[in-house]
Amino acid sequence: MEQPEQDDLITVEEYLAGERQAEVRHEFIGGQTYAMVGGTDRHNRIALNLATALHPHARKTGCGLFMADMKVRLAVAGEDAFYYPDLMVACDPSDDQPYYRTAPCLLLEVLSSSTQRIDRREKLFAYTTIPSLQEYLVVAQNEPRVEIHRREADGWVTYTVRDQGTVDIRCLGTGVDLATIYADLPPPRED
Repeated sequence: MEQPEQDDLITVEEYLAGERQAEVRHEFIGGQTYAMVGGTDRHNRIALNLATALHPHARKTGCGLFMADMKVRLAVAGEDAFYYPDLMVACDPSDDQPYYRTAPCLLLEVLSSSTQRIDRREKLFAYTTIPSLQEYLVVAQNEPRVEIHRREADGWVTYTVRDQGTVDIRCLGTGVDLATIYADLPPPRED
């Protein structure tokens, strides 16, 4: 892949201004933007099921629960980056920018065939550099399976809940069972 010329890069301010008017959402890494593709009905329902299950717990703990349109801002290898996680929980009241958060405790991505490599590698690497992050969940779309990347005392550990069981969400002090996450979905198909 050819590297862009320095003149082709945009600033964070230009990116944020453009996103407020854009018809298509873009993620931003080091001065470059990347258009986001739309999700499937299964993708959307999984994210909604999780948000519905977690919303009362977020309210009870004073945390903010955000879906799809709220960005997370971080630095990746010294470069500014903005991603749109499918779901984000942020509890720090001083983390209150109107278009993004910098200190989430939970980030979640629902996999699709076009994004799974990025979600499992690039975003895993990037998200786990956020000091406040406790958990990063990667949720399969076509089978009941959730990968939980959790910050433990001695580093990041990965757990998988498959077929049945409960996904513990430590940052909210609750859990969500797989039956709830995958409730009322249309049949799986190629995305």
